[in-house]
Amino acid sequence: MGKEKFLDRVKIFLKAGKGGDGCLSFRREKFLPKGGPNGGNGGKGASIIIKANSNITTLLEVSYNPHIRAESGKNGAGWNKTGEDGKDRIVLVPCGTVAKITDPETDKLITVADLVYEGETAVLATGGNGGRGNYSFKTHKNTAPFISEKGDKGEELEVILELKVLADVGLIGFPNAGKSTFLSTTSSARPQIADYPFTTLNPKIGMVMHKNKDFAVADIPGIIEGASEGKGLGHQFLKHIERTRVIIHLVDPLGFDNISPLEGIVKIVEELKSFDKKFGKNLAKKPRIIAVNKSDLPEAEEVFKQVKKKYKARKVFLISTATGDNVKKVLDEIIKLLSKNPLKIKQIEKPKKAMHKVAPMFKISKTQDDILMVTGKQVERMVNITHFEQQQAVERLKYKLKKIGLEKALLKEGLQEGDQLIVGETTFEWHTSFIERPKKVRMTAKERLARREERRGKKLEKKAEEKKVEAKRKKHRKNSRN
Repeated sequence: MGKEKFLDRVKIFLKAGKGGDGCLSFRREKFLPKGGPNGGNGGKGASIIIKANSNITTLLEVSYNPHIRAESGKNGAGWNKTGEDGKDRIVLVPCGTVAKITDPETDKLITVADLVYEGETAVLATGGNGGRGNYSFKTHKNTAPFISEKGDKGEELEVILELKVLADVGLIGFPNAGKSTFLSTTSSARPQIADYPFTTLNPKIGMVMHKNKDFAVADIPGIIEGASEGKGLGHQFLKHIERTRVIIHLVDPLGFDNISPLEGIVKIVEELKSFDKKFGKNLAKKPRIIAVNKSDLPEAEEVFKQVKKKYKARKVFLISTATGDNVKKVLDEIIKLLSKNPLKIKQIEKPKKAMHKVAPMFKISKTQDDILMVTGKQVERMVNITHFEQQQAVERLKYKLKKIGLEKALLKEGLQEGDQLIVGETTFEWHTSFIERPKKVRMTAKERLARREERRGKKLEKKAEEKKVEAKRKKHRKNSRN
């Protein structure tokens, strides 16, 4: 049987669902030839959500499908029927997963989600809103709007998922210090044990029950000199002890790779400090127990005395993970330290909008072919939801662009009739011959009176026509009885 592959970092590409298009429809029946607009709105596109699951221990399954798409919303329909919303895509990840994206302003990775507990969720990519149907555009001035909207695009982004092992206690030390043996003797975990470097290639977690107290212990792969710079197994495993509350530093009395036990302790502490400085963490400041392992060896007693003399402020034990000698004393000390250091979960703050800094609504630039290009989230959305085959929709777009000052800015940049214009991902021809919105003209008293008389005459004509129709119906009913 092959070894179980452990994966704690993966890049995924997300594309949320597009919103459904609004419907352009009019009610047409036998006795209602002008029933008015009845086009419904489009449904909302599905979002992509990550959810913490305790039954998953690696990001391996996610790596098999790095391109994740969510379904789009359904289009609206006649009779004011709203399209069905897309079903959100749930991606299961292990507890302890952190989601990061690249900040476009600083080009640095920022944390957007930190899932610790079972069932915790975070929306990574939001689905687009559905477009409005022509019924939504009905007003007392425009009773038959020939206009509808396309659905918004869903968010597209790259996300880096990182797994940080959730454990109360972390085991550190040079390779072959006895970490795997300690875990196997104190918990139900059965890690691979052998006498060669890097036996533990993946972090292993075991649950320890001692004096009616239970806690999780993580066996972290052996740390070597230069680990903070990526040497050996590198800092990819150092991050797994970030969440631990207590660290047990196991020491081999025989040393490692011509490094004495005392020198080895110093080097590992330096690696922790280097990691803290590089990534802004606090591994070196965590409560740490030093345990000199392999007490059955002749060198163990002398090494224990030297370590205890040098590190008077710390708890130092002489143990044997193989025989269990003094292991219970270490567990007693762990319980004491855990009670003094309760679990603290870092809450990820949602980015706050700066009230003093307002992003520009649009930005104008030129391509290599001297074509004007407009960028801006709001402007791009205006164009994306517009049906260019609908005259009223184009007129509405022109009016909105004029209102925000884009038309004036483009003409200032030299835009002329028939020139190509790029807005976001859409390229179209610019025309100024759009129908302008009618300006309100104040009527005179004589004009208002004439208009009133005209309306009155139309009402009387309508009533007379209705009386004629009703008389014909009565005559038809009378004849049918006879």
